[in-house]
Amino acid sequence: MAEEASPTRLTFILIVLVIFIIDFVHALANPSTPALLLHSLPVPAMVLPLYHSTPNSSSSTFNSRRHLQGSESPRRPNARMSLYDDLLRNGYYTTRLWIGTPPQMFALIVDTGSTVTYVPCSSCEQCGRHQDPKFDPESSNTYQAVKCNIDCSCDNDRVNCIYERQYAEMSSSSGVLGEDLISFGNRSDLKPQRAVFGCENVETGDLFSQAADGIMGLGRGDLSVVDQLVGKGVISDSFSLCYGGMDIGGGAMVLGGIAAPEDMVFTQSNAGRSPYYNIDLKEIHVAGKQLALNPSVFDGKHGTVLDSGTTYAYLPEAAFLAFKEAIMKEVNSLEQIRGPDPNYNDICFSTDVSDVSQLSSTFPQVDMIFGNGKKFGLSPENYLFRHSKVHGAYCLGIFQNGKDPTTLLGGILVRNTLVTYDREHSKIGFWKTNCSELWERLHVSPSPLPMPPTSEEKNPTAETQPTVAPSGSPYVLSGDLQIGHITFDMSLNISYSDLKPHITELGEFIAQELDINTSQVNLVKFSSSGNHSFIKWDITPADSTDYISNTTAVAIVSRLAEHRLQFPVMFGSYQLIDWRVEPKAKRTWWKKSHMVVISILVVLVIGLLVSGLWLFWRHRQQTVNPYKPVDATVTEAELQPL
Repeated sequence: MAEEASPTRLTFILIVLVIFIIDFVHALANPSTPALLLHSLPVPAMVLPLYHSTPNSSSSTFNSRRHLQGSESPRRPNARMSLYDDLLRNGYYTTRLWIGTPPQMFALIVDTGSTVTYVPCSSCEQCGRHQDPKFDPESSNTYQAVKCNIDCSCDNDRVNCIYERQYAEMSSSSGVLGEDLISFGNRSDLKPQRAVFGCENVETGDLFSQAADGIMGLGRGDLSVVDQLVGKGVISDSFSLCYGGMDIGGGAMVLGGIAAPEDMVFTQSNAGRSPYYNIDLKEIHVAGKQLALNPSVFDGKHGTVLDSGTTYAYLPEAAFLAFKEAIMKEVNSLEQIRGPDPNYNDICFSTDVSDVSQLSSTFPQVDMIFGNGKKFGLSPENYLFRHSKVHGAYCLGIFQNGKDPTTLLGGILVRNTLVTYDREHSKIGFWKTNCSELWERLHVSPSPLPMPPTSEEKNPTAETQPTVAPSGSPYVLSGDLQIGHITFDMSLNISYSDLKPHITELGEFIAQELDINTSQVNLVKFSSSGNHSFIKWDITPADSTDYISNTTAVAIVSRLAEHRLQFPVMFGSYQLIDWRVEPKAKRTWWKKSHMVVISILVVLVIGLLVSGLWLFWRHRQQTVNPYKPVDATVTEAELQPL
């Protein structure tokens, strides 16, 4: 019989085998560097360069043109642009415009009552602090000052043309006129165009203190952006605005013509009646009942003016009193409370309604009747604004226009309404819609993302005349890289205590705006300073993959860099401070296969342990003397021969 292995020897063999397997796997995972050194030396993050795509890049040769259904002609493209901010929280809506070569971005208030576009000049010492850097003419290869001529007002030295604008709220802007390339963003079919704009040297009043950089003038006049583009024959004589609804903000705008929806309500707009955009308003109905007013009440002075730069609506005295009385009669069961600002005698009501969509069950519908008999209905969000201090309370957003007989209709009346200023046919159209989904509702295909440039392309800053608009963003990532993380820092004009309970909701909104999963947006750091909050976010790959594609990364960075994220009003406005794009870490053999190796190792160890225990048990069974009765027969062992 063969000799049985002793337990001590079995244990020794088992330990040696386990140590050998562990060392073998460890050597495969780390062929040359000790594991301790790898963990003790942090690997610095790589920051990938982001740069403007050049005119002759593949993005310009790629067919990125998308037209609205039924657009008049491919020779008349339009510029589709996003709107930002909120009418009641900020007092205005802004869009993004790029000026110069290379492009410098600005947030400009869209204003149908202004006829000039202007931004702060880098030399301006009497300009406020705004959300973007001032325009630097010397940094633009395509900038030209407009020299003094008989068609403009000149400076004291009669060298340059100047402009000056004053507004009803006692603010003003003045500066010199310049000409440069203006670009309209990634949704635009319209190439950059040379246009005259104002370079501010002095700001006063609200223009000095506001966050927005300047004004985009959409009114009638030679310096208006619309008039200049129409004069060049690059767009049709029309533009459209669509303001977001209550608590939503943002919206959309189009420079140029669009195919009007079938149920859009039009009214005549007489350009000779006043320098502003007027409509032919004849009657106002509240809850289906006509106000007892002479139609001429809406035709005093400048008539009924539509002004996107005005926040609220203002009626002549007789019209306002009749309107207020009719509203009060319809909501007489509601408790009337004081307004949020003691300096104003606002008319406010306390309700148990917090959802905007349910306001129609408490407040009546208001209808505007035009001279052609067409009717356009206003929902409660078009004449109410939220009470900022009392939950569930709302105030009238329509006021008396002092002793001025002009009817002034501001942005509140056209929230969630596509308004088309068809100047070519002297009419203005209204179409109720969800402005945050305007492109989908108009069946507009989204613009494709820019293609990465080739290695042969030149430095974009050396170009003097881009042939394509900066894409939305003009940023591309070098090469076909796989991105591991995108981190960005943002500031919001909301206090830490107000934001903290809603930080999870903010992350969900960021995911929604960036079109990614909520699980991909991770909070890294949250701090505050005064009434501003600072947050660092980390965007990781989706669960189904281990990297972020180049195209997705470009889309995310584009939306962040151009402030195209739209949040509910409660979060205020945001500012992007910085972002970092980190490539996917190279995976070693161990990282790729460690789970398989560990599984095999576990199986081997368990197998060896089981085998060892079985052998040990068998050995014990054979060495232990079994119990035998006293009278049992004992087999005698055979004596071996000597």
